[in-house]
Amino acid sequence: MSSIKRIPETSSDSLLAAEPRKAASLPWPDIGHLGKWSVSSYKFGFGSECLRDGDPDTFWHSDGPQPHFITIEFPRKVAIQKLSVYLSFLLDDSYTPSTLAIRAGTGPSDLQDVRIANLEKPEGWITFDVSAEMVGDEDEGFKPVYCYILQIIVVANHMSGKDTHVRGLRVLGPVEDKAADGDPFPFRSNNFKMYESIR
Repeated sequence: MSSIKRIPETSSDSLLAAEPRKAASLPWPDIGHLGKWSVSSYKFGFGSECLRDGDPDTFWHSDGPQPHFITIEFPRKVAIQKLSVYLSFLLDDSYTPSTLAIRAGTGPSDLQDVRIANLEKPEGWITFDVSAEMVGDEDEGFKPVYCYILQIIVVANHMSGKDTHVRGLRVLGPVEDKAADGDPFPFRSNNFKMYESIR
């Protein structure tokens, strides 16, 4: 008897939206520069470099058969907490992704779906968790995904568009807790933190 793993979906309600053209100041470090970026296809002058240039007027424009995808390969295993993607339904219309599937793994042959994000006419920077697995309590947030390869697949576009536009993408790592006393192994859970000092 096989078990079916349900892939968590993200609705527009659980996404963090920023001002349309301005990248939000986020507490999570951008680790995208550590990886090698590639795309499934692109029109000349609209390649993967447009995803990281910080200019919302430039964009990756796919030019080939579906599905369209962005692949980021890291030289070592990294922890990925969130993705931040810049999309503009007003400018791109049917080129705007409506559903993204996030895959992660150690190599191209073992990528697993970790999240599906449904986007309703997105405008500006949208930030969401890569994983849906909770750390512990609801207050502690979601666990990061550890992987060598991250792949973002455009499953569907608005109005059944064929090619796609993505104006920006940031890969965000987890926030590192800095211990005030320089402890290299600080307590992380609330249960331990409540006893780390004497009242």
